[in-house]
Amino acid sequence: MSTRTLISPAQLARPRGKAVYWVVFGLVVVLFTLVFLGPLYWMVSGGLKSTQEAVQSPPTFFPSTPTPANYSRAWEVMDLSRLLFNTLYYAFGALAFQLVLDVAAAYSLSRLRPLFGKAILGMMLATLMIPATVLVVPQYLTVLDVPLVERNLLNSPWVIWLPSVTNAFNIFLLKRFFDSIPKELLDAASMDGASPLRTLRSIVLPISRPILGVVSIFAVVGVWKDFLWPMLTLPDPAMQTLNVGIYSLSNGVPENVLIAALTIASLPTLLIFLVFQRNIMSGLTAGGLKG
Repeated sequence: MSTRTLISPAQLARPRGKAVYWVVFGLVVVLFTLVFLGPLYWMVSGGLKSTQEAVQSPPTFFPSTPTPANYSRAWEVMDLSRLLFNTLYYAFGALAFQLVLDVAAAYSLSRLRPLFGKAILGMMLATLMIPATVLVVPQYLTVLDVPLVERNLLNSPWVIWLPSVTNAFNIFLLKRFFDSIPKELLDAASMDGASPLRTLRSIVLPISRPILGVVSIFAVVGVWKDFLWPMLTLPDPAMQTLNVGIYSLSNGVPENVLIAALTIASLPTLLIFLVFQRNIMSGLTAGGLKG
């Protein structure tokens, strides 16, 4: 059965059809490149402009006198080293909790088959339909006075870690991957006397490196880009994240220095995507094992 395309193979074989195809293809690639890379260029170049040039209208496409010192000034004025350390601390703490608890939840739903497991998974997935802003007030009241322990978690790392522990989307991704592991492999481990915990540690986790990498990236980026929740729960300047700290210190800072600070704050997530983009795609599409 032949595959139907916009341009038939006969038309594509002709010189005119081939020329039209490559012209259209080149225009589409250039257009999408401008759409996605244009804002990044505008941000980086804005940090290189002078204060007057950064706010003038109409704006200049290229900096007339590039000033790389704006980036070093932004690093010092906005105290980005402290903010960067805080954000990394929160992000990797949330990652550790998510890997432990989300993996345990996904493995139990996939392999241990608890009572009402499908109903529990359905209720977890239903939480993805709730807008995040709707949960802000009940979450804030909870961390303000945690039930049972009666502790105020504001201005502590726990206020970032605990709400991010159970991520329904990550649990679903992990469960889907665990479901694809051949049952014969786990049965063989069980026959050798391995407990469910030993099977998880020695067999399931080494196989699951691609999806664990994806979940790790999602966990780190989720904390890194969050703004509303840290702004509400971390009012102490010494405890603030990168995004909230830049916002708090932006008053009186020149526009070009502020843009440079925002560029520095965006670099880690961009580097994570560029370095691990293959891992992201392979982890999301991983669905089984080849014999």
